[in-house]
This record gives sequence, C-alpha cells and structure tokens, in this order.
Amino acid sequence: MSIQLPQKDLSTYNVLVVDDVPINLLLVQKMLKMFNFRLRTAAGGAQALEAIAEEKPHLVLLDLMMPQVDGFEVLRRIRENPETADIRVVILSALNSNDDIVRGFQYGANDFISKPILMERLVNSVATQFEIIGMLQK
Repeated sequence: MSIQLPQKDLSTYNVLVVDDVPINLLLVQKMLKMFNFRLRTAAGGAQALEAIAEEKPHLVLLDLMMPQVDGFEVLRRIRENPETADIRVVILSALNSNDDIVRGFQYGANDFISKPILMERLVNSVATQFEIIGMLQK
C-alpha cells in the first residue's frame, strides 16, 4: 500500500491533534509534516473543546484516554453541537478492544486508528478525510 496525498492545496485547512502525552503530539506532527495544512495541538479534552470553539478545525485527531475530559466526551460534545457536528474526527487510541472501537463509531468517529500509530495508516486516513471534505464542499 502506498501513501496517497491529495492533489489539492491544503494550506487553508486546519487540523487539531488532541493528546495528553506531549511525545504523542510531537510524533503525529512529524508523521503529518508532508501535508501543508495548519496543525494545532491540544493537551487534553478541555483544551480541545476550547480550541474548537476558538477556531473550528476541518479535522480532529483525537486520543481517548485523557484525564478529566476524555476523548469520548469530546466527541460527544462535537457531535451534539450543530456548529461542530460536521467536523471529521479520527480517533487515535491505545483503547482498541472491539467495544472501544464500536463505542467510538457510535459516538460519531469517522475513523479509528489503534496505537501504536503506523505512519502509512495515519497518512492514508488523513488523506481520505480531506478527500471526503473536498467532496462535501463541492
């Protein structure tokens, strides 16, 4: 399987990466450096919700296991708010039992990537999400 990057300019898009572990944020940033979109980070669920309220992202890459406000709660709040319900959300999590994956999709995730994250899987998922966003905006 090869990595397929969208052919369009992505510089107008912004992506929010949410994880309470700083090294995970850095890892995802490095894996996605080939894209020319604006990448923001949030160090937890509450910070993610604030960042989304400040500027609606096109895509959220969301960890599930975080203190205080976990990823499931962030996803629930994104989907219940009419202004953010259309945001594409990809879960990146070490919680990867069938129950966790099913629950993630029930809460409205668009994709689920298990940790440890494989770069090719992440890049292909992000490219797919942007292809879908592009189709939705036509």
